[in-house]
Amino acid sequence: MKRTDSEYEPSAEETWRVFRIMAEFVEAVEVMSEVGPAVAIFGGSRVKRSEAHYKQARRMAGLFAQAGVGVITGGGPGIMEAANRGAFEKNGVSVGLNIELPHEQKANPYQTIDLDFRYFFCRKVMFVRFSIGFVVFPGGFGTLDEFFEAMTLIQTQRTTRFPVVLMDSRYWNPLVRWLRTACLDTYATISPQDLDLFHVTDDPDEGAGVILNHVHAFEGEQPPSVPHRALATSSARPVNPSGRRRPRKPRAQS
Repeated sequence: MKRTDSEYEPSAEETWRVFRIMAEFVEAVEVMSEVGPAVAIFGGSRVKRSEAHYKQARRMAGLFAQAGVGVITGGGPGIMEAANRGAFEKNGVSVGLNIELPHEQKANPYQTIDLDFRYFFCRKVMFVRFSIGFVVFPGGFGTLDEFFEAMTLIQTQRTTRFPVVLMDSRYWNPLVRWLRTACLDTYATISPQDLDLFHVTDDPDEGAGVILNHVHAFEGEQPPSVPHRALATSSARPVNPSGRRRPRKPRAQS
């Protein structure tokens, strides 16, 4: 059946959606621009508090907070809760970029700053624009999406290169092998140097050290000549210029 021209014309609802998108960007940029240096931590929302990945994410976030680096997550349960909790417990900046979903996503209580998003693409821009590094724990499609988006933006030089740490070699190494054998060796769809855009580790202290070394280099500081564990817990700085934690931002009404 042939469609008429009117069926291709945007409706009034579509036009107003543009303004909702603009408003979402404006509010988010206004808040996030005051956060300061922060690391985005991703991972599965179904991870339980008793699991090793939860404990590792909580520890890493605490190390970042002690070093004066904030933590940004998707604001939900699982790894997101663990990371927000780790930063919150160390009096650090703990940002949650919450998304409206029909299931799974329930905001965790460990956020000093929270924002609500209706649109995934607005939220994704905030992660890349206001993070100085990514830590990616095992997760589902959403977690893999964030990882591959970071790889795409860094590979195509659409963003300044930043460290991407992948936690748990057992989870990530099969994917790395596939990238090497299928994408690189068999089909030549990526370059050898593309496999150097991320760092795989099982040690949360090592992972935190990779990020913090980048922070020191970015700020023009000379990183101390100490192991990752000591580096990650040294020389704490205020979480914002006033030295006080930001109050929780009231959640926007839909």
